[in-house]
Parts: sequence; structure tokens; C-alpha cells
Amino acid sequence: MDVKTTFLNGDLEEEIYMSQPKGFVIEGQENKVCKLKKSLYGLKQAPKQWYEKFNNTLVRDGYVVNNSDSCVYSKVLGSDCVIICLYIDDILILCTSIIMVNKTKEFLLSQFEMKDLGEADVILGVRVIRNSDRIFLSQSHYVEKVLKKFNSFGVVPARTPYDSRIDMTKNMGGSVSQIEYAKIIDSVMFLMNCTRPDIAYVVSRLSRYTHNPSSSHWTTLHRLLKYLKGTSDICLHFEKFPTVLEGYCDANWVSGNDEISSTSGYVFTLGGASISWKSAKKTCIARSTMEYEFIALELADQEADWLRNLLTDMPMWEKHGTPVFLHCDSDAVTTRLRWARLRLGPSSTCIIRVTNDG
Repeated sequence: MDVKTTFLNGDLEEEIYMSQPKGFVIEGQENKVCKLKKSLYGLKQAPKQWYEKFNNTLVRDGYVVNNSDSCVYSKVLGSDCVIICLYIDDILILCTSIIMVNKTKEFLLSQFEMKDLGEADVILGVRVIRNSDRIFLSQSHYVEKVLKKFNSFGVVPARTPYDSRIDMTKNMGGSVSQIEYAKIIDSVMFLMNCTRPDIAYVVSRLSRYTHNPSSSHWTTLHRLLKYLKGTSDICLHFEKFPTVLEGYCDANWVSGNDEISSTSGYVFTLGGASISWKSAKKTCIARSTMEYEFIALELADQEADWLRNLLTDMPMWEKHGTPVFLHCDSDAVTTRLRWARLRLGPSSTCIIRVTNDG
């Protein structure tokens, strides 16, 4: 569903006045102003007022707000359930039956002026492809658009997104096409955040030099575009099983460049595909690889806690509180945990498993 004139639906709590619009000034009353009866585009509180109007409407109808994401609503009617996801003016409806879908649409259309876009095909730039038991999330159309925009559609594909042999250090000289560099980074960052965890590391590295890119940074960026050319059809492939939330985290020691902080990352999987991932440089400095592993593990635990709470508030999801399994490859971390006698009982969010590099 797509909401028409979204911010005009909000109800104002304050008295707000505005000058008479150009072309609509009343003759003889030029010094008078207009008092707003409803929210208007351009007001700072317009997004807030729209959300409150939408939220109050759904709560009055029996919907429950997800504790982890206030833009996700759910409702259970007998053996059926419905989940509504709101992103500004875009609404995604998930139901267990087509009858519930139609009833939900009728309710929303009775409350707001909306456009029914039918079965979800492309939402927020992500293409949804489904068959009897699988769902695919793809952005191949977006990759093609980016490559054509930056004149890279005819490049020779590369097999990997990053070449570690290239020296990635701060540029002490003049910038090389900084504006164009920033535009490409912005485009691939959207791709990385939505459906491509495989480019998270290289995008994180390249984005650190956006203010002053050098020729070596451009070489790495061109390689990334070549990799996207050869992997444009890669997508997230979800199945019904396994319905177990698992996470993997890792961190590296300070590499041989001019950085003094390590890079850590994590990825969580559910239904056979990734649902959350991150690769970023740490803001704190540690004295050993074990400390960096601890920091990475703690950040992954925060994400695991949020994901677990998000799923727990979903209808038809098991509520028995199964812990999330976090995998790491550091024996030193587990040795330290045993030494500190860290207790991970049934009430804990995560259980840590050590997976050796080999």
C-alpha cells in the first residue's frame, strides 16, 4: 500500500500560523496569516504527527506494537494473523490468508487515502521473488542502474570485491574526483545495507577515504564495480528452515597500514540467509587481539538481543526463549570466559560457540 499525501494526515497539537501562499493572497487582507488545521509538508513535526495518527488508528483496532521496532504492528484473529510494516508512506502487509489481506486493506482504505499496489513486487528498491516455499530478495535491477550511471556496465567482471595487495592508506596528496567517488560510495552503500553482505567490508574500507580519495582508492572502487557486474544476480535466498537464529562475529588485529583501530563484523542468519550484518572500524583501541574479539562479541550480542526481541513479539513465533548461538573463532575468548566463570544460563540471550579457522 502507498499512502497519498502522507504528512497531510497528521493532526496538529500546537497553534501554527503561516503566511498566505503566493497567488492566494486575499485582497485587502494582505497582513493576515493562515492558521493551520492539519499538518503540512515542511513542518518539523509533520513526520511525528503522521506516525502518531497512524499508530493510534491501528492500536484502536487491536494491533500490537512491536517492542523492538515501533513501525511493526501485529494482530491475531483466531488461527490467522497479520503483520503491518510501515516505512513513511510505504506499507507492507503480511498475512496468513488472502481473506485477512483483503480485510486489512479495506480497513486501511477506510482510514486513509491510499493506493493499492497489489502483491509486493518491488518495495524500497528491493525486488521480492517468491515460489511455493522460497522467497528471494534481489537488487539486480539496481546494480544494473548503478553500473550504467557510472559508465561501468561494460567492464570485465572481477571474481572478488577486494584485493588486499592494494595499499589502502590515507591520501596525503590532492583529492582525485572526490564528488564522483562520494556518489558511487553512496550508491553501493544502499546496496550493501539491503541485500549484499558480501560487499560490507570493502564498502566500509572505501567509505573511510571519501573526503580525500587517491588513485589507489579509485582502483579498489573500480574493482568493486567489476565484482558487482559479475555478481548482479546474487540475492538473499530464504527458506522455511532452519528457523534458528544464529550469529557469526570476528575481528582483526590492527593491519599494516596507518590505522590504529581494528575492523570487526558480524552476520546473523535465519531461514538459510542473512538477515543482519555489519562491518565497521572500531572507535576504541585495544591492546590485543583477544580484547578486539571481546569487543566484536559484545557488539554482536547487542544485535542478537534486538533481533531476538523483534522475533519474540511476532505472532506464531516460538516464545520459549531459545538462546541465540553466536559463533566466534577465538580460543582465547572462551578461555577467558571460563576463567571469569561467566554464567550463560537459560535466561541469557546468547550461547557462544568457538569455531576454529580451519
